Amino acid sequence: MHQFLRAIGFSDITKKQLNEVINNIIDKPEKLKVTKDSEGNEFAELSCDVAPNMGITVRGIYNDDDSFDIDYYYPYFTGSEKTTNEIIDIEKHSEKESYAGVCDDPNLGVTLIFYLQNVCDYLSEKSYMNREVRAKGAVLSGLSVEGCILLPMKQKKAKTLNTVDSDKMDRKQLIAEAREGNESAMESLTMEDIDLYSSITRRIQNEDILSIVTTYFMPYGIESDQYSVLGDIIEFTEEKNIITNEKIYCIKVSCNDIIFSVCINKNDLIGEPMVGRRFKGNIWMQGSICL
Repeated sequence: MHQFLRAIGFSDITKKQLNEVINNIIDKPEKLKVTKDSEGNEFAELSCDVAPNMGITVRGIYNDDDSFDIDYYYPYFTGSEKTTNEIIDIEKHSEKESYAGVCDDPNLGVTLIFYLQNVCDYLSEKSYMNREVRAKGAVLSGLSVEGCILLPMKQKKAKTLNTVDSDKMDRKQLIAEAREGNESAMESLTMEDIDLYSSITRRIQNEDILSIVTTYFMPYGIESDQYSVLGDIIEFTEEKNIITNEKIYCIKVSCNDIIFSVCINKNDLIGEPMVGRRFKGNIWMQGSICL
């Protein structure tokens, strides 16, 4: 069974119960999208919510006799606002009709890869345009099965915050110039990284790492779309799976100057979420591209 089913409230579901849920989705989907896949088959996405903005999507192919062959399923959680405005490239996974979005967001410092949710929309647009589609922005979200709540950092003075914001803008500009091949920008970034490393090395002798690092976003494990994140909680809600009655936290996080939502089973979260506190956890990143 899918590792992240527990993130949407299916922590103890059996294979038999899961098959019943999937069959119910096929018989009575809340959302149904159909298009042609890369091989010309009648590809379909059938979805049902089990709580607000989260549920299970079943993907497969409709045959000529209207029977449905399941290819695979996955749990989903949809975000509430646009996360990035960068250009998104789409790449197909080799083993099945699923896709990944890829973009370089200067806020993150790493190439962002996420599991594409609106595949049918993408395939329909690609067929209509008769060429590869590059989306402008995406709405991202994450599913987590492991997380904890940390206390907030000490608030900095307004003057210091303005200086930090100015430094961030300068760094973004340097990164953009470095991507264009500007050697001076590359040297400046290298020197900044060396100074930062030296500063952290000194401070870590007497301070905890999580009191130095306010936020981070970095790849986790061997899966390309999974990340370890630390970010400030902007808002959160508590939802309930209508099938299992398990409680789920939906947490909106600001991480490295990008905002996305994370859902996590209440039983998998250590601590009590509150606005201003920080969320630390490992997530499976999903997203819908803006077409």
